[in-house]
Amino acid sequence: QALHQLYYDPNIENKNLAQKWLMQAQVSPQAWQFCWVLLSPDKVPEIQYFGASALHTKISRYWCDIPVEQYDSLKTQLFSQIARFASGSKIVLTRLCVALASLALNMMPEAWPVRGALGQEWAAVFPLLQQLLRQSDSPGFIKAKVLKCLSSWVLLDVPLSESEGLLTESFAALRDPELFDTAVEAVVNAISQPDSQRYVNTLLKLVPQVLQLQDQLHQAVQSGDMETSHGICRIAVALGENHSRALLEQVEQWQGFLALVNMIMFCTGIPGHYPVNETTSSLTLTFWYTLQDDILSFEAEKQALYLQVYRPVYFQLVDVLLHKAQFPSDEEYASWSSDEKEQFRIYRVDISDTLMYVFEMLGVELLSNLYDKLGRLLTNTDQPASWQHTEALLYGFQSIAETIDVNYSDVIPGLIGLIPRISINNVQLADTVMFTIGALAEWLADHPVMLSSVLPLVLHALGNPELSVSSVSTLKKICRECKHDLPPYAANIVAVSQEVLIKQIHKTSQCMWLMQALGFLLSALPVEEILRNLHSLITPYIQQLEKLADETPNPSNKLAIIHILGLLSNLFTTLDVTRQEEEGEGAPPAKTTPPEPGPNPVVVVLQQVFALIQTVLSKWLNDSQVVEAVCAIFEKSVKTLLHDFAPMVSQLSEMLGQMYSTIPQASALDLTRQMVYIFASQTDHFSPIKALFELVTSECCSVRLCACVCVSLSLSLSLTHLPLSGVLSLKFPEAPTVKSTCLFFTELLPHCGDIPPVGRVVQEDGKLLLQAVLEAIGGQASRSLMDQFGEVLFSLNKHCFSCLVLWLKEAMQPAGFPTSRVSAEQKDTFTQQILRERVNKRRVKDIVKEFTLLC
Repeated sequence: QALHQLYYDPNIENKNLAQKWLMQAQVSPQAWQFCWVLLSPDKVPEIQYFGASALHTKISRYWCDIPVEQYDSLKTQLFSQIARFASGSKIVLTRLCVALASLALNMMPEAWPVRGALGQEWAAVFPLLQQLLRQSDSPGFIKAKVLKCLSSWVLLDVPLSESEGLLTESFAALRDPELFDTAVEAVVNAISQPDSQRYVNTLLKLVPQVLQLQDQLHQAVQSGDMETSHGICRIAVALGENHSRALLEQVEQWQGFLALVNMIMFCTGIPGHYPVNETTSSLTLTFWYTLQDDILSFEAEKQALYLQVYRPVYFQLVDVLLHKAQFPSDEEYASWSSDEKEQFRIYRVDISDTLMYVFEMLGVELLSNLYDKLGRLLTNTDQPASWQHTEALLYGFQSIAETIDVNYSDVIPGLIGLIPRISINNVQLADTVMFTIGALAEWLADHPVMLSSVLPLVLHALGNPELSVSSVSTLKKICRECKHDLPPYAANIVAVSQEVLIKQIHKTSQCMWLMQALGFLLSALPVEEILRNLHSLITPYIQQLEKLADETPNPSNKLAIIHILGLLSNLFTTLDVTRQEEEGEGAPPAKTTPPEPGPNPVVVVLQQVFALIQTVLSKWLNDSQVVEAVCAIFEKSVKTLLHDFAPMVSQLSEMLGQMYSTIPQASALDLTRQMVYIFASQTDHFSPIKALFELVTSECCSVRLCACVCVSLSLSLSLTHLPLSGVLSLKFPEAPTVKSTCLFFTELLPHCGDIPPVGRVVQEDGKLLLQAVLEAIGGQASRSLMDQFGEVLFSLNKHCFSCLVLWLKEAMQPAGFPTSRVSAEQKDTFTQQILRERVNKRRVKDIVKEFTLLC
């Protein structure tokens, strides 16, 4: 009756009542009985579907109701129903299959080792599948189902040797266009199983079968049949990539494997441009990584033997890859869609990565090979080279030089000498020339005499908006790596840069890069020259900013203000007259050079524009983006100059205090943190930093400043607001805030004994802190944060033990705290466990996690 109401009653209230009752019935103990009744053949599909759904619900959610001895009978009943509905209602059949999946998951692996059991049945399935494939009168759709069946069975760890006959039939099926795709899947799945490498004899038998597909592959390529060529390539790559080591080790069969490698080489170099004319070549790139790794993993004697055979192959591979990396004709490339151009760009990056990897095997001989080819190409007057060929060879150099140290190569001077001879009449070629020069920036730093050969090219390219990214990034690399050798060129570089900035040739991000490049460049000049160049460089922007500051705020002048502030902050990011050459990537800058007398140039400029920045802020203080741009100027300057920023501390602290007390902004808080980190411990700047810190902490409920900052200030700083702010922050929903707050307390508590102000605050407010931590553990905070709360408890226990004993007793005494789900005995056990652990932090965290589960 309820089912009838649900499906057929027009009254919506009756439907809702019926649905509610049926949902309760589905989870009742009686559902185990009535579900089978509802599946009876005499019921309509809607009722049968409900019966199948009830069965699935009981199996998936109430599995514990079934005694172990009834597992097999339930499985038998379910199989029986699936067999009956195989020719019945599809929706009921699907639901029964879902129920079977739940049954299998619950019974595996002990009660029903499904995978192993199915694998053992292969001996019975194999003859049937083979017979159906071999019968000439078997319909095509039957053979297709057989191949799909094979694809599924081989995933069950069926030994490759036991499917050998079916694989042979699958190779034969590749000649049938209707079976081709399913046959490819079957063969690839069988070959790709990790266990299949154990069956070397079977793999050796597969090699000639794959090689026999070459005629079909060539015909497909000639006729433009991309699907067939793609499928055959997948098979060849699957065999080579998954089993290269096993096949390499069969030394007596080396010619067969070499033939397979050459077949894959053909697939790598398949005619046409990727991805428009072909999509096959990209499949092969991983194979070349694998083969190289396997060859280089052999012991020295065996490795030398294989290198003798395969080094020529890899030189051929380089030629093939550079050919595939070539751009099509200008007309053809113009006809490509933006998506096709992007796919081609990614494909070239993959080729670049492969060339870089191949360098490990071929070494400097590869660079010599590329240099000889480029030299012949550029000096051959009888047959002028296409720009595509020249670009591809340069791209090969760039790919290697970007990540490999080429300082020891004797061909780089020749390459630098060849670059000016290149006739650059194409954007793609010009881009690659720029990127190649950029990749050689470190080499140029060691060979500064060659700068005069390439710098004019880079400066000329700066004026071309189509070369924006490549030219600006290359100039930035040169200015960063070669700044100590650039003073003779500085005036020209600054002049050209100023010109392109004024003409607004580049987009915003490239303008920022260009200012960073100029910062590197100016850093190596005498202070007087830096100031002179800064004056000419930024005066137009200061004048523009003065004009904008007088205007009524609107979206247009907002963007202009943010742009100008961004230019200044990026310039000050890299302009540092005291920074030495970094010893290595990621190494902190060494500040050992004695500064020239007088203030730092960046500080001079900031002091000159400070009043203007305050004027801008007065009109834009409620706009977070403008405030962020202003703070970025000072934050980047502080990070770059460190203690050289000292002359600005007092006035910047005052400005930050005014900003934050008017409208609190995250960017202002971040800048305050930087200021406190660097200047809090300096006597000369303690007073303004202390005032700023007290103001911020009184305004801010979320404690984001690290405790080490508090400790450095706490000798004479009032900590009144900090603990209360921290306790409130522990209750915030944002995980990062809670983590920062816990870190704050774990850093602060160890100093409650040696710093009196900290000790007094902990004594007064420690119980509040403990209550907040216990409430969080009791269920108010995410379980992912329990480690952090455990650390706070551990810190309290280790550094405030006598207080903690009392606080814990008082806090845990009220009924229902921290939750009503734990008994007084459980709370007492937790208390005793915590108080016992004053050494093992890991154990405290485990205790907290166990207690939060009880809560």
